[in-house]
Amino acid sequence: MSDSRLFKILYYLLDRQRATAPELAAEFEVSPRTIYRDVEALSSAEK
Repeated sequence: MSDSRLFKILYYLLDRQRATAPELAAEFEVSPRTIYRDVEALSSAEK
């Protein structure tokens, strides 16, 4: 998992509020499964 991709996903979601996994996968040129793992990593990050 790329830390820079996690930040890019975070900023993408902050800017657009909502996005589907297939939309994010197309944007970042990864599979939807990778997006699900990345989002899980973001949601489990310490606050």
